[in-house]
Amino acid sequence: MAAYLVLFAAVLSRILPVTLHANGLNFTAVGGGLLFFGARRSRIHTVAAVLALMASDYWLTVYGYHYAFQLSAYLPTWAWYAAVCLAGHQLLNRKPSAVRVGVAVLASSTSFFLISNLVVWVASGMYAHSLAGLATCFTLAIPFYANDMFSTALTAGALFGLPALATSIAASLREARAMQSL
Repeated sequence: MAAYLVLFAAVLSRILPVTLHANGLNFTAVGGGLLFFGARRSRIHTVAAVLALMASDYWLTVYGYHYAFQLSAYLPTWAWYAAVCLAGHQLLNRKPSAVRVGVAVLASSTSFFLISNLVVWVASGMYAHSLAGLATCFTLAIPFYANDMFSTALTAGALFGLPALATSIAASLREARAMQSL
């Protein structure tokens, strides 16, 4: 149940800034939420996560930004959603350590930066189809990458770190009580 609540929060973190006419600058709970969802649910549930984010992509494109929806432009992103969810399942479902979570955060944010900006460069016509255009595309996306990295680290850190911290505190309290009863 918690994994689905996190997925819902991830979707809201994308929709609310647009609905409220705020600029989120790519500060969302999507990366961390997908890692957590993948770690807590079986692989078959990846379909639910991808479908929820597909729906939010459609809503954002058509109703939030008022653009025509182009399916082909989203296929790499949807594949990324599935890959991050599956990576969360593979890397973090058995023993999520700080190092594993850190690697997963770095890999998910960096892969999204590379894939999404490559798609923009290839498909949008915003940049010249040259090395200089590719460099410009990636350079102008760096602030979004930094925000995505920070938001993914913050979300994943809270989702994986707070339960570990609570477990550690509970163990310390049990140990202290045991020592007092001696």
